[in-house]
Amino acid sequence: MRGLDTLALVLLIIGGLNWLLVGLFQWDLVAGIFGGQDSALSRIIYSLVGIAALYAFTFFAKFDHE
Repeated sequence: MRGLDTLALVLLIIGGLNWLLVGLFQWDLVAGIFGGQDSALSRIIYSLVGIAALYAFTFFAKFDHE
């Protein structure tokens, strides 16, 4: 697995766990760590998770070839 694939999966797992916490406990871990949803660091993390999700669409092409 390439490094970029691994990074995308790690970011997606972080994002998924964050949404699990929001859904179950109404607590946003990213916002809690980085100073609220409107902080620059939180917005960067949210953006990176979103970019990783877009990149993950390329995984479908990889599965078709295996």
